[in-house]
Amino acid sequence: MMSRIHVTLSLLAVAVLTSFGSSMLYGFNLAVVNSPAMYIKDFYNHTIVSRNGTGLNGEALTLMYSLTVSIFAIGGLIGSLMVGMLVTKFGRKGTVVNSTVLVFIAGSLLGFSRISNSPEMVICGRFITGVHSGISLSVVPMYLGEIAPKNLRGFLGLMPSIFICTGVFSAQLLGLHELLGKEEHWPLLLSLVVVPTFIQVMLLPWFPESPRYLLIEKHNVHATITALKWYRAKCNIQAEIEEMQEEQRSLSTVETVSVWQLLLDRTVRWQVLSVVVINIGMQLSGIDAIWFYTNDIFHNAGIPAPEIQYTTVGTGAIEIIAGLIGCFTIERLGRRPLIIGGFGVMGMCCAGITLSLILQTHVHFMKYVSVACVVGIIAGFCIGPAGVPFLITAELFKQSHRPAAYTVGGSLNWMANFTIGFIFPFLQMSAGSYCYLVFCSVCLAVAVYVFFIIPETKNKTFMEISQMFATKEALVESQALNHMDQLHLKRINGYGALENSSFESDCSSCP
Repeated sequence: MMSRIHVTLSLLAVAVLTSFGSSMLYGFNLAVVNSPAMYIKDFYNHTIVSRNGTGLNGEALTLMYSLTVSIFAIGGLIGSLMVGMLVTKFGRKGTVVNSTVLVFIAGSLLGFSRISNSPEMVICGRFITGVHSGISLSVVPMYLGEIAPKNLRGFLGLMPSIFICTGVFSAQLLGLHELLGKEEHWPLLLSLVVVPTFIQVMLLPWFPESPRYLLIEKHNVHATITALKWYRAKCNIQAEIEEMQEEQRSLSTVETVSVWQLLLDRTVRWQVLSVVVINIGMQLSGIDAIWFYTNDIFHNAGIPAPEIQYTTVGTGAIEIIAGLIGCFTIERLGRRPLIIGGFGVMGMCCAGITLSLILQTHVHFMKYVSVACVVGIIAGFCIGPAGVPFLITAELFKQSHRPAAYTVGGSLNWMANFTIGFIFPFLQMSAGSYCYLVFCSVCLAVAVYVFFIIPETKNKTFMEISQMFATKEALVESQALNHMDQLHLKRINGYGALENSSFESDCSSCP
């Protein structure tokens, strides 16, 4: 048994550095284009006029701006598909450090786009930041999950989600008119991503690589011991090395599997299905649609237009608070309560928004109920569903399957993100207020799936978690074989049931 290990300064420093310099950029880039949207459109139009002598019509301008926003998700999808190859070649920390070059390229394109009169630089910059975010969203939780002791894996695993919320809040705050929300400042606002990345690339290379990667994949025992001593301080690391060696022996004849091999491997089908459900559910929960229509809902609630931007910043602060609650309670409550409770709250609040939108013309206070439901959805999402799916993806798989699992989970996450952004306007037009019931159904379905299928992984080693799913798989196969035996017996001259009973009776009389 491994003793309970307390968080060390080096562990905390790596978690903060990787989350601050990588994960936070995802949240920042999600929200940063909202505030200067009008200025970016004007820049596009003026540039086209200077080139062609005529400006863009409204539809073309909207299409060009929509491409600027949505190409971030396309880049994210491409980045997520590269994760398996990158972490196998460069390692976990190596991938985080090497991918920073993308941020500096993107920051340069975004920062100098206005001086160069080039909308193409803005679009390319957004695409490249998307590729970096697609890599970071998978690699950072994988790295933190592997360096953390089992009793701190949840705490460190949710650190990235707190910084994602911080990134959203930072973009909303800096986008205020009093700060960088003026027309002349939007290129600077978009290029600020280079600041946290610069701090990360200066400090993170001094920290060790993942011990599990060094031992299981690189077979470097000396580097593994050095890394564990760095991360564990004054505790006995022998038990942890033995647990890694046990996993290494179980994988001695297994190379790192590809995505296709992962999907065909029947021994991990429940884990793969679980990753698919929680990652798709995370995006189809409607959180992006809620963010898109937050200003409209606040406007309908009677909040004056000039004050809506400050109210939106307030929701960003709620995100951070909810993320902190999840981070500091996950090792006490476990993964299941946070993800089930989070999706459950989101589902009920989605239903509440539908009810309030239907009744707000008849019942005055219902418009305030809609605001409360928006806050509830955001808080429910950030307390569990925002970060736990990435953590669970690390915990459900052994070292050989983990890179491919993150590729599957990450790519599905980005595809669902793009899909909901594309179809929601049409869903809203066709279903009106009832469109939020679709999100309600998704949230409740995911909560039910997690309740019945995914076991609690708190304070368990990766081998113990794999054995829990192996037991589930064996039970399912045993039930299937018993069912087939019963069907076979029934075909034997019509006396299958009688012969089966006689056989059981004979067996029971045997010594």
